[in-house]
Amino acid sequence: MGVKLVDITKTFPDLSHPHREVTAVRNASLEVRDGEFVTFLGPSGCGKTTTLRIISGFEAPTSGEVWISGQMVNDIPPNKRDTSMVFQSYAIFPHLSVGQNIGFGLELRGRPRREIRTEVEKIMEVMDLKGLGQRRPDQLSGGQQQRVALARAIINRPSVLLFDEPLSNLDAKLREQMRLEIRRIQQTFGITSIYVTHDQAEAMTVSDRIVVMNQGDIVQIGTPFEIYSRPATRFVADFIGRVNFFEGRIGPGREVAFTVGGRKEIQSRSREFAQGDPVVVTVRPESLRISHGEGGFLSGKISKAVYLGQVVEYEIDTGRDKPVLAVTHNPVEEGFFSPGETVGVDFSPVAAHVLPA
Repeated sequence: MGVKLVDITKTFPDLSHPHREVTAVRNASLEVRDGEFVTFLGPSGCGKTTTLRIISGFEAPTSGEVWISGQMVNDIPPNKRDTSMVFQSYAIFPHLSVGQNIGFGLELRGRPRREIRTEVEKIMEVMDLKGLGQRRPDQLSGGQQQRVALARAIINRPSVLLFDEPLSNLDAKLREQMRLEIRRIQQTFGITSIYVTHDQAEAMTVSDRIVVMNQGDIVQIGTPFEIYSRPATRFVADFIGRVNFFEGRIGPGREVAFTVGGRKEIQSRSREFAQGDPVVVTVRPESLRISHGEGGFLSGKISKAVYLGQVVEYEIDTGRDKPVLAVTHNPVEEGFFSPGETVGVDFSPVAAHVLPA
């Protein structure tokens, strides 16, 4: 086992109320397997960064246990834990060259200079930094600086690699490139990795599993597919991408009678419901089918159409409180729906997921 958290709780004094406490993390338990890439995902203030700092040793848990490679490390300081951290700010030394930055950890450990030079050259080639060893950090692009920070963390061959929102300082296009690079490099070295982000697309791209947190609690742990397609709660469904919520009640068998719309047999359910139970059915916009004219599960009028090249995003007024969101692909072949046009809305029951109301 790479990392194991057992009932981790962390509280801080409430500065606005001296006799109260704020719970940042509540009874968090998790097992991260050797070589696995796990991402903590959630909104600001949900406890994900505090959990990462507890694993690294920069914060002590109020209660609970932290295990790394089979050893409980609660009383071991950060510099003695077999972990390396990649920070949001890179934390590259401006007065050292790229090569000196990367080899800094090996130098602290007293490794011979020739060995350090060999290791630095090897990892610079893997990280696409070959030939940049003599440059200063301010002569590098943002993506190159991120690679230097990552190379410096990996060269010590830690048991666990920790990432604290490492891509948040990069522009959107470079972030897309670097998250693929981080995943490739992690798989190349096979290092157990724990990553913190609030970016859903980033988490979906790099992770073997995602840990979704909200208000200090772990609310779901699963693969990117499970988190996106089979969310455990309404919060998870709403936080991960865009989603349509349809209210209804369980009818006979697997049938759901919708408050607005018809009846459908929902084939994919994560739990059993009794007849008459109120439920919420989640359907992603790309799973909706829209057609010209009335018909299908719902009918409505196109209130907004946004052309994005490979897809068109529609908002459809069906008489509900919120518009229905739909996405169609390949508009050149499938055509467009115009604002004001009446359309039918439907979906495959397999694409739906039922949650308790």
